Amino acid sequence: QVQLVESGGGLVQAGGSLRLSCTASGRAFSDYTMAWLRQVAGKAREFVALTRWNTDSADYADSVKGRFTISRDNAKNTVYLQMNSLKPEDTAVYYCAAALRYSSRYYYNYNYWGQGTQVTVSS
Repeated sequence: QVQLVESGGGLVQAGGSLRLSCTASGRAFSDYTMAWLRQVAGKAREFVALTRWNTDSADYADSVKGRFTISRDNAKNTVYLQMNSLKPEDTAVYYCAAALRYSSRYYYNYNYWGQGTQVTVSS
């Protein structure tokens, strides 16, 4: 079992930055692909970024590419999402998710989820 706890959300003006953190409990954090997804009320959960368990490489949604950076610290069991040049359309609840030895952009492939953290970007 893996438990995920996110932090770092909040209210920021357009053009600003936030850094989200997600800390995992449990063993073998390095065996998990870690991802960030986001959701706006009434819409499906949307892929944002992932960092792969086996290569440590990253993928990004086109909408955030060049503005967001995902990184992980396996020694701290933590994954980060640095969000720069934020836009009002980035407003959502951001979720951290984990998948054991599997990488996917689809929310249904993730077994473990955090509680979510609200990010609000004002115009």
